[in-house]
Amino acid sequence: MEIPGSSQVTEPASACETSPDACQWDVREDCDVRQILDRIADKWSLLVIALLEVKTMRFGELSKAIDGISKRMLTVTLRNLERDGLVHRTVYAEVPPRVEYRLSPLGCTLLTTIQSLVSWTEEHQEQIARAREAFDAAQRDRAVAGS
Repeated sequence: MEIPGSSQVTEPASACETSPDACQWDVREDCDVRQILDRIADKWSLLVIALLEVKTMRFGELSKAIDGISKRMLTVTLRNLERDGLVHRTVYAEVPPRVEYRLSPLGCTLLTTIQSLVSWTEEHQEQIARAREAFDAAQRDRAVAGS
């Protein structure tokens, strides 16, 4: 790993050096694996999946629970997760209609992976914060030196 603002390398420069499988990713835009990863790893999908782990929710509940998401973005996110088979949408024939969302069995299989990502983030958040601070300081130093 490079130390921000330095040319010193403290760990292998590439994940490929320690894990050859990491080099076999298909980076083409039309790659199915990349498209699925883009979907489940986007800003809002992870939050929706995490919330639906706990209980079935209505649109308004999800909207209130996710700070900063627009109604349009929540609609798009839910539609995409439903299309991918990760979320089930149930419409009840009532007046007004009631719509509920819940994780599908396929969506439930993501929970362990998502929890691993959250745990990794919690475990490394201080290191990342220090790396960001060092990088930002180095950028400021370069900007001052270039002035």
